[in-house]
Amino acid sequence: MRTHRIAVIPGDGVGVEVLPEGLKVLRRAGEVTGNFKLETTDYPWSCKWYLEHGKMMDDDGIDRLRDSGSIYLGAVGFPGVPDHISLWGLLLPIRKEFDQYVNLRPVQMIDGIPGPLAGRKAADVDMTFIRENTEGEYVGMGGRFKQGTPDESAIQVALFTRKGIERVARYAFELARKRRHKVASATKSNALNYSMVMWDEIVAEVAKAYPDVELTTYHVDALSARMVTFPDTLDVIVASNLFGDILTDLGGALQGSMGLPAGANLNPERKYPSMFEPIHGSAPRRAGQGTANPMATVWAGAMMLEHLGETEAADLVMKALKHVALDGPRTKDLGGTAKTVEMGDALAAAIGK
Repeated sequence: MRTHRIAVIPGDGVGVEVLPEGLKVLRRAGEVTGNFKLETTDYPWSCKWYLEHGKMMDDDGIDRLRDSGSIYLGAVGFPGVPDHISLWGLLLPIRKEFDQYVNLRPVQMIDGIPGPLAGRKAADVDMTFIRENTEGEYVGMGGRFKQGTPDESAIQVALFTRKGIERVARYAFELARKRRHKVASATKSNALNYSMVMWDEIVAEVAKAYPDVELTTYHVDALSARMVTFPDTLDVIVASNLFGDILTDLGGALQGSMGLPAGANLNPERKYPSMFEPIHGSAPRRAGQGTANPMATVWAGAMMLEHLGETEAADLVMKALKHVALDGPRTKDLGGTAKTVEMGDALAAAIGK
C-alpha cells in the first residue's frame, strides 16, 4: 500500500470545517481501493496565526512543506488582517517558491445542482481554465509614493516572460488534446499593447505545434460574455494571472454555488509539491455555523489524488460527489439543511457505491 505525505493547512473561517470532511472522503477512497493511505501533517498558519505571531507562516515554512507529496489547503483570510497581507504572506509565497505555474480550475455544472443560466444543463457548462499562476499582475512589482498627500500615486507592474507564457500555453494545448480539441485564449491586446500583444504572439506560436487543436483568441470582456451566452462553445481557456482569477470566479457562479469550484496549483514537472484548494474563500460570516459546503474541498481532493497517480480513487470520489449532488443531502447554499459533517458523511458513504 502506498503512503502519500500530505501537508494540511486548514487556514481560517470555514476552511477549518470543510478540510476535515475532504480528508474523510479521501481516506475512505483509499480504504475502498486498498491502494494508499494518507499521512498528514497539520500546519496552523492562518490569519489567527498572524495576529499571534506577526507573520502568516513560520520562517522555515517553505522548507517544511518542501518534502510533502501535496499541500491540501482550506481557506485563508479573516477580518482584522488585510487581504493583501494574508495573500502575500502565505498563498503567493507557496505558489512562487514551488513554481506552481499552472492554476487548473474545472468549471462544470453537475446534474442535480441547477445553475443560474436559464435552459442550460450540465453538458452545456464544461470548461477548464488554465491560469498562469506565478507572474503577470501578481509579481508584486511597483510601489506607492507620497502617501497621505494630495499627490499620492501608485504603480503596479505586470511582468510577462516568454518562458511563462510558453509553458502555460503548452499545458493548455496538451489538455485540449485530451478533451474537445479547442483552446480559447483570453487577451486584451487592443488596450494592453505590450504585455497582451506579446501574450497573443507567443500563444499563436505554441499553437503551431498543435494543428489538431483549434485556437480562438477573445478579448477578456467578450470572453466573459461568451461564458454566459454560449458556454457550450468553450473547452479549455488559457489566461493570464489576473484575467484567469476573475474569469474563474464567474465560472464558479455558473456552477450554481461557490461551494462547488475547486482549484489546483500545479508544478507539472513535480519538482516541488502542488497545492489543492476550494475556491470559495474563508466565508467569515458562515464560520462556526457548521453549514459550509465541503463539496469544493472534496473536488479539490479528487484533483489531488489524480495528481498523485491515484486515478481509481479520484474517479470514485468524483462519482460519489455526483451521486450526492443528484440525490442529496444538500447544504444551505444548495437550498438544504444538511450540516458540513453530514455532507461529508454522505460523500464518504457514497464512495464505491
